[in-house]
Amino acid sequence: MATPVGFRLGVDFGTSNTVAVLATPSGTMRQLLVDGAPVLPSAVCLTRDRRLLVGRDAVHAARSAPEGFDPNPRRRVDVASVRLGGVDVAVVDMIAAVLGRVVGEARRVAGGAIESATLTYPAGWDRNRLGVLHTAAARAGLAAPHLVPEPVAAGYSFLHAAESPVPVGSCVVVYDFGAVAFDAAVVRRTPTGFEVLATDGLPDTGGVNIDAAIVGYLGTVYSPRDRTAWQRLVEPSGQADLRSSMLLWDDVRAGKEMLSRQPATLVHVPLFETDAPLGREQFNELARPILVRTVETTRAVIAQARVAP
Repeated sequence: MATPVGFRLGVDFGTSNTVAVLATPSGTMRQLLVDGAPVLPSAVCLTRDRRLLVGRDAVHAARSAPEGFDPNPRRRVDVASVRLGGVDVAVVDMIAAVLGRVVGEARRVAGGAIESATLTYPAGWDRNRLGVLHTAAARAGLAAPHLVPEPVAAGYSFLHAAESPVPVGSCVVVYDFGAVAFDAAVVRRTPTGFEVLATDGLPDTGGVNIDAAIVGYLGTVYSPRDRTAWQRLVEPSGQADLRSSMLLWDDVRAGKEMLSRQPATLVHVPLFETDAPLGREQFNELARPILVRTVETTRAVIAQARVAP
């Protein structure tokens, strides 16, 4: 008699957000909700009483303890520790805290242990970075996770899309525009899965760069009115300025996302206590130079893989 398969967990630990899917013993898959939402911010915050909070709790706590906040622990994977609120915190512990929040919720939903887990990672990561991810996963309760490159995982998703068949031997281009970096890859379907033919990326090109372009534009408008106030927003020194700066960047990001649904929005500018209008056409012009670089990189990767577009 075959041994029944238990619950399986798939986690995409992203720079800004983390998502997870839980596969039940019957084979059905459901997106895991953490704190009632399908997307968990990959953020951590060390509170003044030395608690390491993650996700939305971290984002909320950052308003009171901005000096203990790190919105993107994955960006720190190359360093041993980060100073949060005057304390050195190991990066592996920061990542483990985020993964642990997902694992805890998965166990609660499953009503017990998770039999196996799969974690994705950028295709360009080296052995040292994978070692940090593996150690963090173990500390989070995932003793032997299966690590899969992100473009390979993306390729597998096409196998479940009836409108986009991927026969053996054919290729898929993966265009991954993340929060802080861009990655392009060409993966080819094999009889047993997918293989990466070519990959390249722009480590300094992502959503935060578009946010920075918006902030830069706002600076051309508001800095001449009060250079000292604007300097406090873009180079905060004290807690009050840190809080104001966080509010500005949060509102810029929210306004950017709103422009996907609306033709115009308002961005609140702290310290100036005003709302700056931003239209979709203006936003497109600010984003265009950044996106052009990603298109050029994608074309280069396709050429490197020597496949027809």
